[in-house]
Amino acid sequence: MSISVQHISKSFGSQKALNDVSFEIKKGEIVGFLGPNGAGKSTMMKILTTSSLADEGEATVNSFDVQSEKKKVQQCVGYLPEHNPLYLDMYVKEYLLFNAEVYQCEKGNVQAVIEQTGLTPEAHKKIGQLSKGYRQRVGLAAALLHDPEVLILDEPTTGLDPNQLLDIRKLIKEIGKQKTIMLSTHIMKEVEAVCDRVIIINKGVVVADKKLEALRDTQEQLIEVEFDYRVEEAFLIKLPNVVSVKNTGGFVYEITFNTSNDMRPAVFDFAHDNELKTLQLSRKNKNLESLFTELTK
Repeated sequence: MSISVQHISKSFGSQKALNDVSFEIKKGEIVGFLGPNGAGKSTMMKILTTSSLADEGEATVNSFDVQSEKKKVQQCVGYLPEHNPLYLDMYVKEYLLFNAEVYQCEKGNVQAVIEQTGLTPEAHKKIGQLSKGYRQRVGLAAALLHDPEVLILDEPTTGLDPNQLLDIRKLIKEIGKQKTIMLSTHIMKEVEAVCDRVIIINKGVVVADKKLEALRDTQEQLIEVEFDYRVEEAFLIKLPNVVSVKNTGGFVYEITFNTSNDMRPAVFDFAHDNELKTLQLSRKNKNLESLFTELTK
């Protein structure tokens, strides 16, 4: 098990940042660690990278305890914090060579991570001259210098433009083929593009922990239908798997079903059997973002 968290709690004064949090991440997984601002994501990541201590519970990375075996944990973890700390007056290669000395790793690793993160065209520039996207690449390169088995990335795409987002997501996905990655974000599209699994945390408590495909399958389905005259909601509840029926104006209804199966044929057949004319019929599946909102509101 690459990461194991068992009953971790952490408070700051009277505020409970983490409350009895438990989860495990297997080797080779890319896991999205989701939650609204203040949910406890960064606190959990700081504990896993040994920069903060938990009040209660235990956590291990590659079977090394984050409190009693800090040095060993640091050797097998690469960390990109939310606010990427860079020396803007240093050149890219100079900065990475400096970090290689700090990590006491082979200087030959510098050229390897420059190529791996697509920094070759920018390696001769000062970091202060780089775009936000390339600065994030520099941070990733620094995190990869000592060839860690586990990468912990805290909001790695914050502030990037759409093209930069695609580049960084592609890079993370490629790196994830060889390493375990824990990725903190609140961008749902990023999770769907990169991650195999999601852990959602809210107010310091884990509220969901599922494979992305399984999470999609559990989502409710929303069908919008318009008839040629008004129908009583109680009549439409006779449809199978109905959770709720809502008239949104005129003869238009939103019907929520608790199944991932496409219910449009069932609605059409139901209308036909009851001599209703269907003027429009569309499926509006709830996405990960709507599920996230339900779990964290």
